[in-house]
Amino acid sequence: SYSPRRTRKKRMCKYWDVPPLGFEHITPMQYKAMQAAGQIPTLALLATSTTSGVAITPTQVPIVGSQMTRQARRLYVGNIPFGVTEEAMADFFNAQMRLAGLSQAPSNPVLAVQINQDKNFAFLEFRSVDETTQAMAFDGIIFQGQSLKIRRPHDYRPLPGISEQPSFHVPGVVSTVVPDSPHKLFIGGLPNYLNDDQVKELLTSFGPLKAFNLVKDSATSLSKGYAFCEYVDVSVTDQAVAGLNGMQLGDKKLIVQRASVGAKNANPTAIIEAPVTLQVPGLQTLQNTGIPTEVLCLLNMVMPEELVDDEDYEEILEDIREECCKYGNVRSIEIPRPVDGLEVPGCGKIFVEYVSASDCQKAMQALTGRKFANRVVVTKYYDPDMYHRHEF
Repeated sequence: SYSPRRTRKKRMCKYWDVPPLGFEHITPMQYKAMQAAGQIPTLALLATSTTSGVAITPTQVPIVGSQMTRQARRLYVGNIPFGVTEEAMADFFNAQMRLAGLSQAPSNPVLAVQINQDKNFAFLEFRSVDETTQAMAFDGIIFQGQSLKIRRPHDYRPLPGISEQPSFHVPGVVSTVVPDSPHKLFIGGLPNYLNDDQVKELLTSFGPLKAFNLVKDSATSLSKGYAFCEYVDVSVTDQAVAGLNGMQLGDKKLIVQRASVGAKNANPTAIIEAPVTLQVPGLQTLQNTGIPTEVLCLLNMVMPEELVDDEDYEEILEDIREECCKYGNVRSIEIPRPVDGLEVPGCGKIFVEYVSASDCQKAMQALTGRKFANRVVVTKYYDPDMYHRHEF
């Protein structure tokens, strides 16, 4: 016999899809990926239930530090956003510590924040020495559009037997301190008008950065024209040296080499003396001459995938032709396009041939350092014979 189903009022979910504090913007997939990568310790989010049904937190909670360890539990944070509150900073760091899996117990790792609004810095106090050290991995993190500078306070004294450096690299965070190592790069000859983001953009065309520091005049905050960096993947270090050393940027030429300190084993002299042997194909001629030719090579403007669609390709070509014609008579333009299953030489580069070398020189001076599709334009003279032979 058929009995009609009773219509029940849909019950509101009380627990499903309620994210833990600090994980509000993380999708379940991202969360699983982070857990699989070991970025979320099970301890940090576990409350184990007892037979009585009362949830208790695990016993491995870091003991809130005593006055003795206070200077080892504090961090200086510089370049903070104007008008930020102590509560907002505490919330941000507590959430970031959880997201990166650096929080070692369920409650908040940051105990207190003191902000000095006049001088634009703050001090964070953590509950444990180890969490303080791990939080240094956030040096360079972006908070409300500002890149934070995280340092030990002046009164810091290392505690015996405890590591002073974080054991974790937070993906996507570029530290503002480049420690001495065989992989530390020196980048000299930078035009002073290039800011941090523009120099970083140039360097990241070879891979993501682990650390970066553009050296500035302490009185004026203007760039001194040189920087240091280290890549997340150290294997791209030589490629960056090869691609950037000797590159013409406006009226300057880049010097890119391993920083000598700490690079004894890397045989830096061999790299400094013979950069040409490593050069990107097609860029080795004229590498160290900088003599104007009729052909200008534009780099860091397009990605191969942006050239696949015919309409996009025509639009980019027209855009470049229009701009380049402002500086002289353009004879031809070549933008190598990707072909499925083939490695196309010069794909991602743009070549512009002018009627005269003086026109080409004018174009170089005008276009170097300009923005194109949110990238910084890098320019270089190119060998006309190689251009005509399509050796890109």
